[in-house]
Amino acid sequence: MIRQSIAAAAAAVLMTLGSVTAAEAATPALHAAPASAQAYSCSYYWTVDTYYYEFAGHSTTWSAVPSTTSVSSAGVEAQCLLKDYANRHDFPSLNPGTIDGVFGRNSQTAMKAFQRYMNSAFSAGLTVDGLPGPQSWWWLRYYGGLEG
Repeated sequence: MIRQSIAAAAAAVLMTLGSVTAAEAATPALHAAPASAQAYSCSYYWTVDTYYYEFAGHSTTWSAVPSTTSVSSAGVEAQCLLKDYANRHDFPSLNPGTIDGVFGRNSQTAMKAFQRYMNSAFSAGLTVDGLPGPQSWWWLRYYGGLEG
């Protein structure tokens, strides 16, 4: 609660100074990593368009590449989706570890395993770079939604 109050106050100051927009201030976790790693929870839900797509409650992005050095909502979202898939399919190599929003070594290793698997099982044509980007997000959301 105190951290949220401090974050809100800092966001107000940055908006006043013109350093960030209101939209950027609404997501302060995008600006800097906390001093110590914080574990985030995942609230899974599925949407139906032509297909079922899975979301974890932190980002609705289909294209953002998570930061490898600081907390991002895209990082939390991708980590949640990987962890859910790893748990539901007993696929431990897809588990990114702690959901902390920083797409570091463990997350990248899990994402590479996911990209390789999608390429081998579905000929997805994903670049195996360990980062979710415009091509990989669709597969993360769609494949998670298959059993939603």
